Amino acid sequence: MTNGSSTRRGRPPKGATLLSKAVIVGAALQVIDAEGVGGVSMRAVGRVIGVDPKSLYNHVDGKDGLLDSVAESLLGALDLPEPTGDLATDLRSISYAFRERALAHPEAASLVLTRQLSSFEGLAPVEVVLSILMNAGFGGEESVHLLRVVLAALIGTLLREVNAGPTYGSDDAAGIAERTAVLEASDLPSVAAAAPHLAAFDADEEFEYAVELALEAVLRRVPGRETV
Repeated sequence: MTNGSSTRRGRPPKGATLLSKAVIVGAALQVIDAEGVGGVSMRAVGRVIGVDPKSLYNHVDGKDGLLDSVAESLLGALDLPEPTGDLATDLRSISYAFRERALAHPEAASLVLTRQLSSFEGLAPVEVVLSILMNAGFGGEESVHLLRVVLAALIGTLLREVNAGPTYGSDDAAGIAERTAVLEASDLPSVAAAAPHLAAFDADEEFEYAVELALEAVLRRVPGRETV
């Protein structure tokens, strides 16, 4: 005899789940973590929750709205550090916080990095970066240019990190050796000379290099700053 207080595995009993946007976003993240962004559909998310997919439309505006909501949720959890007043320190801290949030769900990183959001959650990081740049003396137009340049460096580096495969090098000794041999045999002199470096990929080192290079470019343009 089945204990009446026990619950069945699989689909929750009818009425057990209080459907909300947060529940739907959490289910979508489960799908993304398991199958990637391409696996997201209203049917797949409904299956995770145990509800009719049609009921999801009461809380999110279709698949596109759902993906926006996932990106907003991840950005909303971004732990933005308090500004110190030092331009390099503040931009560096935000860059690493951004990376941490993007990599919390690697399969969802492309959403965080590429969705154009107009919500408070989506624009809050933009507001913080712009305020830091403007407080350093940059005008509105140049602050936007610098924001976009820094974001381009971070997004490109993070997307490469998330999708890093043999094309971008390896952090495995055997993989590095194999790739190095292939590159050295390419009959391309510059590629062959740089083969050991092209074959290796250290995500932490690559991100640090991109951040510091972007910061160097920003700092050289600070109004009133003397350049060597």
